Amino acid sequence: MFYNTVMTNTISKAMLQLVDVDSYFTGFVLRAAKSGRAGMESIVVIAEQICRCQRCALARSRTTPVPGEGDPHAEVMLVGEAPGMEEDLQGRPFVGKAGQLLDRILQACGLARAGLFITNVLKCRPPNNRQPRPDEIVACLPYLHGQIRLIRPRLIIALGAHAARALLDTNKPITALRGVVHACRIPGYPATIDVVATYHPAHLLRNYTYENRKAVWQDMKLALRQLGLDVPSGGP
Repeated sequence: MFYNTVMTNTISKAMLQLVDVDSYFTGFVLRAAKSGRAGMESIVVIAEQICRCQRCALARSRTTPVPGEGDPHAEVMLVGEAPGMEEDLQGRPFVGKAGQLLDRILQACGLARAGLFITNVLKCRPPNNRQPRPDEIVACLPYLHGQIRLIRPRLIIALGAHAARALLDTNKPITALRGVVHACRIPGYPATIDVVATYHPAHLLRNYTYENRKAVWQDMKLALRQLGLDVPSGGP
């Protein structure tokens, strides 16, 4: 009974975060959300599966699963590697220091989180924020693929090497993956999806150099051009 009560509360928390995301953010939205509940309900089903998931050992160490949040019909998805400490506590993606930097990057690009869908490859925090392990990525990747098939984004921005490698099925370093638009194939999805890879905001915080800031800015401008959106002037 205790387990069922705790799990129900956890799932309810994740559902509310998905449904009420517009109350957190305001600003420019890439595309107005479509009417109807089918998309949201499908995303909610995946979120419920994530909250109940026991596919790997992270289920025993996590505090709160982090399915992701945003517009279930978003034209753009942002995919990171895994939740951190704050995300694990709140059940929301990119709410720590790296998330605050991401918000500033998005704002500089004229984008708002309410018009995007933001998630991670791993839906649970690895202990001590260690890097994701291959078996954990393999166990969790079907959830991300399911979200992509439902959302059908025009573009995915992969934040960091682990996200880019998982999406593109490659072992290349992030330095070899950023700067170009990739065609990503998702199992069970009939078309390719454009992917732009860039450094993870946490990496940028640890290595806050002009060169790294410039690289991220160039990658974000590449994403905006691919979407046919105005590219802000200025530099990093």
